[in-house]
Amino acid sequence: MQSLIEQTVANIGEVVLGKELEVRRALCCLLSGGHLLLEDLPGMGKTTLAHALAHSLGLSFGRVQFTSDLLPSDILGLSVFDRERSDFEFQAGPIFNQLLLADEINRATPRTQSALLEAMAEAQVSIDGQTRPLPNPFFVIATQNPIHQSGTYALPESQLDRFLMRLSIGYPSAEAERRLLVRGDQSGLAQLPISMNAQQLVEIRGSVNAVALSDSLIAYVQRLTAFTRDAPEFAMGLSPRGMLALVACARTWALMAGRDYVVPDDVQAVIESVVAHRLVPSADYSGDGAALVALMQRSVDVIPE
Repeated sequence: MQSLIEQTVANIGEVVLGKELEVRRALCCLLSGGHLLLEDLPGMGKTTLAHALAHSLGLSFGRVQFTSDLLPSDILGLSVFDRERSDFEFQAGPIFNQLLLADEINRATPRTQSALLEAMAEAQVSIDGQTRPLPNPFFVIATQNPIHQSGTYALPESQLDRFLMRLSIGYPSAEAERRLLVRGDQSGLAQLPISMNAQQLVEIRGSVNAVALSDSLIAYVQRLTAFTRDAPEFAMGLSPRGMLALVACARTWALMAGRDYVVPDDVQAVIESVVAHRLVPSADYSGDGAALVALMQRSVDVIPE
């Protein structure tokens, strides 16, 4: 199991250069069964990472470029009248893939953004009064540009909460930039081997719940959660769903490290990616979600005094 994970990380690292930690976190998100939000400036490799994950995991892939005139039917599909059969025939949209890339999701209107909510929450869509299941596994990887850029619509808290993790890739190191310049535009996606198939991915996901949580670890997560609800810097604390998401990702991180039990370092490794986009600072606090997470880490002891 661990060899499959390490091979997948190495494969993606041949395409997304110098970003092993980000690749591991993105893979952790999918192995936890969650959806991933990639937020960064244009041209930072968000779409490349999504493509590389789909290739390496052997998943069917669909991509939707979100624009202001995109309609929900462009994502979900629609029924078309067949004259020969005198009946309507459903034409499936790109959401009926195992991995859907929602590119620049915050450039679409809130109505179109909300078309993904049922799919992300329940792995099904309701069209023309009929419920249609989505493939298993099913993941959404959405990319978005910073909200201060023109032509963007902020994702509401209800939709942000559907994303298990939010990641930023960031600028590459000098060494990675040099490799990019030498390689040119040839990303190598087409030659990327499949290192883990969908069935193996589902099996690994099934092993996550077997990773043990000690009583002290559970108490630590509870203290972190309680701090977000009590400290004045937070306008809105971590919900039970957010707390469960943190535990799920910590379990997966431990599994990826070859352990069958969670330690506090596993929580620390994933906490910002899982929690930052779920927290709202108070009106008197000038920091963002990442600053709130740093405050949590400084203020809550792993072992209480």
